[in-house]
Amino acid sequence: MQESLLEILCCPLDKHDLELEDADRDDDDDEIIGGDLVCTECGERYPIEDGIPNLLPPDMREETPA
Repeated sequence: MQESLLEILCCPLDKHDLELEDADRDDDDDEIIGGDLVCTECGERYPIEDGIPNLLPPDMREETPA
């Protein structure tokens, strides 16, 4: 995930901005490959795994197979 995507991503629950926390970056091209996106309003956390942000609401995240 490119960090520039933070400008267009928002919390799916309340549409507020997301902040990047605990970012793991790929050494080769500086892409974000892990970490969390945290809503600035409600505090909900959305994981980034293998460079893909999981923006499913929390109740749907557990049920969805990988």
